[in-house]
Amino acid sequence: METREETVFKNTIYRGKIINLRVDIAGLPDGREAVREFVEHNGGVTVAALTDDMQLIFVRQFRYPYMEEVLELPAGKLEKGENPLEAGKRELEEEGGVKAGQFFSLGEFYPTPGYTNEIIYLYAARDLVQVEQKLDEDEFLNVEYIPLSDAVDMVLTNQIKDGKTQAAVLKLAALIERKAK
Repeated sequence: METREETVFKNTIYRGKIINLRVDIAGLPDGREAVREFVEHNGGVTVAALTDDMQLIFVRQFRYPYMEEVLELPAGKLEKGENPLEAGKRELEEEGGVKAGQFFSLGEFYPTPGYTNEIIYLYAARDLVQVEQKLDEDEFLNVEYIPLSDAVDMVLTNQIKDGKTQAAVLKLAALIERKAK
């Protein structure tokens, strides 16, 4: 069965600093048309920075949409056309206060494909060196070091609710376990 849809009409109804909102008309495989609402987003990056003693660097910050503090790995949004790895390096230094000698990709994922085109790029980092944190002027967060094994347990018991952090923690732990076999 054919599933591909074609854009018939694009209508941007809001342009913001981080997102744009669109209400498009899509041509369906059977010839009918449907309304498709979605959020345009440049994408994001998350870095699982692992210390020599197998601890991950986390940040805890207040997230306004949830009205609560959220524990997550250092992360940030991509600027239009920005290289995801370079953005990851920047965010790790700005938020986590470390630079890494090694980075490797943990892949990418679509956080909510039903209503956004956002892609989040996941990286792991090793060989960490402490540097000065460089927070944005409207950014307030606390850095925490958590053993990888504890972080996995925290994902499994829903103490870590952030999706990009869950994905990166579990992928990194699985890759380390696979390599140890």
